[in-house]
Amino acid sequence: EVQLVESGGGLVQAGGSLRLSCAASGFTFDDHAIGWFRQAPGKEREGVSCISSSDGSTRYADSVKGRFAISRDNAKNTVYLQMNSLKPEDTAVYYCATGSSTLQQPPRTQDYPYWGQGTQVTVSS
Repeated sequence: EVQLVESGGGLVQAGGSLRLSCAASGFTFDDHAIGWFRQAPGKEREGVSCISSSDGSTRYADSVKGRFAISRDNAKNTVYLQMNSLKPEDTAVYYCATGSSTLQQPPRTQDYPYWGQGTQVTVSS
């Protein structure tokens, strides 16, 4: 069974940083791309970033480019999302997902069949 567990969310002031983690199990981790998504209240879920399985290629939404960095540790079956210079508009539930065979910019929700439960990120002004 594919399992994805996000952690690392919390409350932070604008300009601060957080690092989210996505721990994966139940599949061959280093064979699959991983994406990060977020959903703010009243808004559709949107793609934030993704990283390939093979060469570590990454993609970012324009809204987070230069502030967020995605990485993966295949030995730990974990993907990270380092979020710097956070803004109040980054407030959302953040999800990681897997199962896509493509790497889109930004990642598309319809390409990812497997999802974690999400972690809340709140940025105060």
